[in-house]
Amino acid sequence: MKVQENEREIYEKFIKLNSYVAGSYDKGEDFEHLTNEANQLSGQESAHRLFYLALPPSVYGSVSELISKHCRPKSPGWLRLIVEKPFGKDLESSNILSKHLSQFYTEEEIYRIDHYLGKEMVQNIIVLRFSNRILSRVWNRDSIAAVNIIFKEDIGTQGRGGYFDEFGIIRDVIQNHLMQILSIVAMEKPLSTKGEDIRDEKVKVLRSIPPIKPEDVVIGQYLGDPDSKDPDRQQGYLDDKGVPKDSTTPTYAQVVLSIDNERWAGVPFILRAGKALNEKKAEIRIQFRDAPGGMFDEEIRQNDKDGKLARDELVIRVQPNEAVYLKLNTKRPGEMGFSIEETELDLTYGNRYKGVKLPDAYERLILDVFMGSKINFVRADELEEAWRIVDPILAEIDKKKMPVIPYKFGSVGIREAFDAAVKHGYIFRGTYVWKDERSVSSPTKESPKSEEKK
Repeated sequence: MKVQENEREIYEKFIKLNSYVAGSYDKGEDFEHLTNEANQLSGQESAHRLFYLALPPSVYGSVSELISKHCRPKSPGWLRLIVEKPFGKDLESSNILSKHLSQFYTEEEIYRIDHYLGKEMVQNIIVLRFSNRILSRVWNRDSIAAVNIIFKEDIGTQGRGGYFDEFGIIRDVIQNHLMQILSIVAMEKPLSTKGEDIRDEKVKVLRSIPPIKPEDVVIGQYLGDPDSKDPDRQQGYLDDKGVPKDSTTPTYAQVVLSIDNERWAGVPFILRAGKALNEKKAEIRIQFRDAPGGMFDEEIRQNDKDGKLARDELVIRVQPNEAVYLKLNTKRPGEMGFSIEETELDLTYGNRYKGVKLPDAYERLILDVFMGSKINFVRADELEEAWRIVDPILAEIDKKKMPVIPYKFGSVGIREAFDAAVKHGYIFRGTYVWKDERSVSSPTKESPKSEEKK
């Protein structure tokens, strides 16, 4: 546990409040013992109780049933159950789990936790969208060309390959984290900030998404980098203990979704996630359509005969270094004529909100459970819709019917995925230079790798 020096004293006080009770996952008498211990510690039988199932999914059924049967407090105490992902492995197993939980708990008692919903920038999407008229007026297919939601890790499975091989990157990241972000980016304006109103709109937009087609999917699996000096980066996915040598489980995937409603018809939503890449990053890129007309074509083509005016792009950086910035075109300072370069309106949280502590996602969410707020938790019908969208393609992957493209540890990504994004309308020009690297006097073109820095 990471403890700052100035938190040491309160940490020690917290540790003294903790107790440990040993028991089995499937024995009712052990849960009776647990509730007796809880009553003794609280000095009453009606104290509120919160259970967090950070457990192997295989025991969710027995543990949740025995908690409900043996560990409920007397009225007016409440019981709340936090369920950690994975919420099943496919649509069928997820529905079985949901049905099982509904036999012993009301939906109000169940908190399906996805820690991405507790991240500062994910929570900020709702405020950015619905409190700023300048954005709400352009948040539609008339102005937006493509939406790209990206998750990147610079580490491999690191000994967790046996667990990861059961799920793969689509189940582990895309079906939950990225699908939740998509639903917030794309939903209609809720009636209020109440949890049910927000979750109702999230479900509506998920219902508008057809199942993913095989032709809209690119998957890959990382290889070791023999030239790296880092032993971990020399290891490929198949070198991880517990991973079968013939495994085709993807560690990288890109899926392209469509939303069949009036606001988003024709706009591709590109969800991309991968392990063992060149950096750790999660972000949302809202790319706007080309500016109409050719007013600046002559100036642009003086330097590039095939050049076009760059598209505006709103980027919401979820992690690390939380930020919101708008990429746009401006006149290059000090030059004659209309020389144009890409720049940004930048809200980097570390610069604007110096000294402000951003709580960890789990801190926020566990506090939400104490407060009874369900805004940032996944409802059963949300979960069912998310699985419905990915289920057919998971079946194809599990049957090993899709090609798995190898990529080297530390790569930017898979070229075929980038090409597919371009085919669907997302344009990457490679000409944007982040402000810390920009030289006013000598603008330079940037490589795709440099774009990843911001």
